[in-house]
Amino acid sequence: MSASKWVSLIAAGALVAVLAGCGGGGGAAAPVSKGDVAKGKEVFNGTCIACHGADAKGLAGLGKNLVVKTDWMKKQDDAALLAFVKTGRPASDPLNTTKVDMPPKGGNPALSDDDITNAISYIRSLQAAAK
Repeated sequence: MSASKWVSLIAAGALVAVLAGCGGGGGAAAPVSKGDVAKGKEVFNGTCIACHGADAKGLAGLGKNLVVKTDWMKKQDDAALLAFVKTGRPASDPLNTTKVDMPPKGGNPALSDDDITNAISYIRSLQAAAK
């Protein structure tokens, strides 16, 4: 696999990891997501799986477990998560606990706002199912 492909895959996974935040469960329920869960699973499998694994439970050294609800993610509505994913987070950011760069759109510039919103919905559905 080419280096640019690996960077894209790592970035995509890091993106989703950041969505999961730093903390553990408890607290208010996640905001209701307006995306399409089935389409979100396709986006996840095409972009996020590289760092977060097929089960979204994370890959060591790459991506966080997205099934575990975090206080940070529960506090974010879809618009805030969309903005976050579109912007990304550098490894140097103190809130980036993986210390892996999360480039804008997880390294996949082809992702649309709808694609990202759908992926958010898919991740939220995994969290709801894990209750």
